Amino acid sequence: MKLRICADTSVFSAYFDDRATDRKSLTREFWQTLAAYECSASQLAVEELRQTADMNLRSEMESLLKPFQIIPVTDEMRNLAEKYILAAAFTRTMFNDAVHVASATLSRQDVLVSWNFKHLVNRRRRALVGGVNVASGLPAIDILSPPEL
Repeated sequence: MKLRICADTSVFSAYFDDRATDRKSLTREFWQTLAAYECSASQLAVEELRQTADMNLRSEMESLLKPFQIIPVTDEMRNLAEKYILAAAFTRTMFNDAVHVASATLSRQDVLVSWNFKHLVNRRRRALVGGVNVASGLPAIDILSPPEL
């Protein structure tokens, strides 16, 4: 059985980010391993990618979505995101980050993959999310950067 992963917007943008060449290289290495996983992204990630002003870059990032199953964002996911905010796992201004986690959790992904160390990939956040998930009878979700897989 393949590990189920959900990529957030940062993973798609890092694929083309010339400002962080190490991250770009690691992301491209990660892309070479996608066949080993069941890959998904939330509809929110798609919407965030579509906000890219550079039309060529937007098109290139959207083309990366082809092997990914797109997870619709539901009211249940938004409600779970609110629980994360009430538990101080996220602030109100980080609502979209909370939705990324909620969509990965409720769609039963094993890992949310992200390069967002400030808002997602850190020990404190994982612990707070884990506490909300346990209290809500939901499965644990790992939040990892691409090289950690």
